[in-house]
Amino acid sequence: MSTVFNTSYSDAYDTIYSEKDYDGECALLERIFSKYSEIPISSVLDLGCGTGGHSIRLAEKGYEITGIDISPSMLSHALQKAKERNLNIRFHLSSIIDLDLKKEFDYSIMMFAVLGYHYNNNEILSALKNIRRHLKNSGVLVFDVWYGPAVLNQKPSDKFFIKKEGEKQVIRTSTGRLDTFTHTCDVEFNLWEINNNSLISQTREIHKMRYFFPQEIKLFLSIAGFKMLYIGAFSGFESNATDETWNVVVVAKRE
Repeated sequence: MSTVFNTSYSDAYDTIYSEKDYDGECALLERIFSKYSEIPISSVLDLGCGTGGHSIRLAEKGYEITGIDISPSMLSHALQKAKERNLNIRFHLSSIIDLDLKKEFDYSIMMFAVLGYHYNNNEILSALKNIRRHLKNSGVLVFDVWYGPAVLNQKPSDKFFIKKEGEKQVIRTSTGRLDTFTHTCDVEFNLWEINNNSLISQTREIHKMRYFFPQEIKLFLSIAGFKMLYIGAFSGFESNATDETWNVVVVAKRE
C-alpha cells in the first residue's frame, strides 16, 4: 500500500527520531485543544500516526485515540507499543483519502508534515474533505507542514545521522531536491543498519514532500469546508512564522 516507510525504514524509525520531543508536542496539542475547542474533547483521530509517538502519549492522558497510517510496518510498531502499555488504541491501515470509519471525532491531528505527503492539489483537497467528514460539527483539525518561505530561504541541506547502541548502529543520509513550480521537495533517504561490523540491511526511499504558503493553506481549508483559526511557528506556539521557520502549526475548525 505504501511506497515509503517500508519495513527497514520503519524498523529504524524510532531510533532515528529518538530525540524527537513527543512529550512537548503532546503538551502543545493539549494547549491547542483547550484554547480552540468549542466542545468537550474525548475522541482524537491521529492521521499518519506512524509508530504511535503521539497516539500513545495522548491515550495515556485519557483521550480515546484512533490511529491511521498507510504503512503496515509503521502500524505494526504502534500496535506493539500500545499492547506493551495495555492501551486500547484502535489502529487502521488506510490512506487519509480512502479512510471511511463511519464515525465522527472531536479532534483530528496530522503531525510531522503528514499533509505534505499529499503533494498535488487534488490529493490535498480530497484528504482535507475526508478529514472534515470524520469530524463533528465545530470539530478541530491540527496539523503541521513545511513553511514555503522558509524552505525557499533556507533550502534543504544534506544531512547525516548515526546512532550507536553497543555493537549496533544505524546510519542515515538525506538529500533534498526542490521543485519550485510544484512546491515539492524530493527527499532521498539512504539507510544502513550494522551489527558487529556486518551490514544487516540497506534501504533507499524517496519521499516527495509538499511545502505550503499561508494563503494557499487558507484557500485549501476553505474549499474543503474549514475555517483557519491559526497559523504560526510550530516550535514556539503563538509566535509568528518567519522565513527561518521551517515548520508551522495550523489550527482549523470544521464549518
